Amino acid sequence: MRRLALVVLAVFAATYAFAQTADKRRSGYADMDASVQKMQDDDTANPAMLWVQEGEALWGKPVGSANLACADCHTPARLGGMAGVAARYPAWSPALGRAIDLEGRLQLCRTLHQKGPALADESRELLALTAFVARQSRGQPVASPDDRRLDATLRSGETLYKRRQGQLNLSCAQCHDDNAGQKLAAVTIPQAHPTAYPLYRLEWQALGSLKRRLRNCLIGVRAEPYPYSAPEYVALELYLAKRAQGMKVEAPGVRP
Repeated sequence: MRRLALVVLAVFAATYAFAQTADKRRSGYADMDASVQKMQDDDTANPAMLWVQEGEALWGKPVGSANLACADCHTPARLGGMAGVAARYPAWSPALGRAIDLEGRLQLCRTLHQKGPALADESRELLALTAFVARQSRGQPVASPDDRRLDATLRSGETLYKRRQGQLNLSCAQCHDDNAGQKLAAVTIPQAHPTAYPLYRLEWQALGSLKRRLRNCLIGVRAEPYPYSAPEYVALELYLAKRAQGMKVEAPGVRP
């Protein structure tokens, strides 16, 4: 009996230790209705795939005075040329001397290498290219770069995430850390892991970037949203990517 008791105690201790160290992070996918999950899982039903198809066409289209297409420089996407790329952004840009997100990287390629005009923020073309590249990292782990040049941006993102803002005097952390899993207007509050962006929101009836979602949150707490070009968004994206490091990329996702 004593030996049995010791075995039971050992099993309990191991189970408790595992529970304490287990990864408790949840993608927003886990909080969705089964019908929305099925929509994301099936590429023939996922409306975001319309943008992916457009992005594939744009990827092969020559642009600018250089008359170059993305495909002219990069290994064909269908051969896995861009696999894992989206999972590594935001990242440091030596050309600009600051952190940029995936959209910023696409814009830089367009203006610097293709010698073409930048695309409008949140434009269908930019979203399509972003979705096409992000789709190729689906299933890859988020890999926030271990780059000391990003330290200041990362600290800024953490400060913004934890800072109360707006007339409602709320921070991102109060919703997505302290109250994750609770209901807000019948919708489950997610943990704010950016694993599915760009994504199609049923509320928007369109594809949208993480910047658009962050702007919505700022408006929701009755704060003045930053312009799309503001560095605050990249800082927040970098901090969110750090929180989600190791989680799987789902892009392009679907959300309510």
